[in-house]
Amino acid sequence: MHASRSLDRSHAAPHAARRAAGVVCALTALLLSLAVPATALAQAAWPSRPITLVVPFPPGGSADTIGRLIGKRLSDELGQPVVIDNRPGAGTAVGAGYVAKAPADGYTLLVSSGSTFTANPAIRSNLPYDSVKSFDPIAIVGRIPLILLANKDEPVSTVQQFVAALKAQPEKYTYASFGSGTTSHFTAEIVLHAVGAQALHVPYKGSAPAMTDLIGGQVPFSFDTVTAAIPQVKAGKVKAIAVTSAKRSSQLPDVPTFAEAGYPQINADTWIMLVAPKGTPAPVIGKLEKTIGKILATNEAKAALLAQGAEPAFAGAAASVAQIAKEMPLMREVALRAKIQAD
Repeated sequence: MHASRSLDRSHAAPHAARRAAGVVCALTALLLSLAVPATALAQAAWPSRPITLVVPFPPGGSADTIGRLIGKRLSDELGQPVVIDNRPGAGTAVGAGYVAKAPADGYTLLVSSGSTFTANPAIRSNLPYDSVKSFDPIAIVGRIPLILLANKDEPVSTVQQFVAALKAQPEKYTYASFGSGTTSHFTAEIVLHAVGAQALHVPYKGSAPAMTDLIGGQVPFSFDTVTAAIPQVKAGKVKAIAVTSAKRSSQLPDVPTFAEAGYPQINADTWIMLVAPKGTPAPVIGKLEKTIGKILATNEAKAALLAQGAEPAFAGAAASVAQIAKEMPLMREVALRAKIQAD
């Protein structure tokens, strides 16, 4: 009898172990089933705290002004403060590098011009970010045409006269940009190559000093953004020759395009894009993309962009990725041909 009771206990042990293992498996399955809704819930609750919008330029420029416009309206739509954090330096690399290393949680974003994503990689080998691998593009929020300007006393008022003057005396003429390797520098070299002319590049530390010397006659020509040109053109301080975009600027409708002057291959502008660190949850990217599209569809936002010389031109995440992929090799080609280097 004692032996029988001992044998019964030995048989019971494996059964108990199996029952315990079954309970553990059931509990694990339950916890796993609960984890998915919890993750989804956490993403659905975004944003639950303030968002930082990094602008890699000093306050006051077109990208900064547009960033503040977008930030204010994002705050209104999402119900959380959007804090603007200006981090200029190294041709936007300081601010872009900061965002590239930020947590991919949707609470640190970057708004910058196309030069950050396509021109910088063409001329800088030690960037603290990778345009493709470091960011998840969200949307293009606007495009800013560039413009060829002339000193008001320069005897050039059309593209044809500009080309003729440069070809007649290539050693005489210079043009100003707002810095080596900037959008204005690249655009100028694209134009000069297309028209088959040459001019000496004079880089400045920003648009304002370049415009000052253009007005003063220290340089005869300049390539700048329509944003910077509008007040000076309307005041008669400089002459607007042509815009480099495919269409005329809404703010300077009387200024022709280079395409209209016989150079259809010239189609260059700068664009402002919103991005997040790579790996940001897809639902967050989607919500931001949808919200930006909603904001830019309003007449108020369109008017505010136009006031900055920017053309409202919403493009979503997929189109933004395509824009970078299309433009990067073109910028490398221009940099190699014109021997463009960073400051």
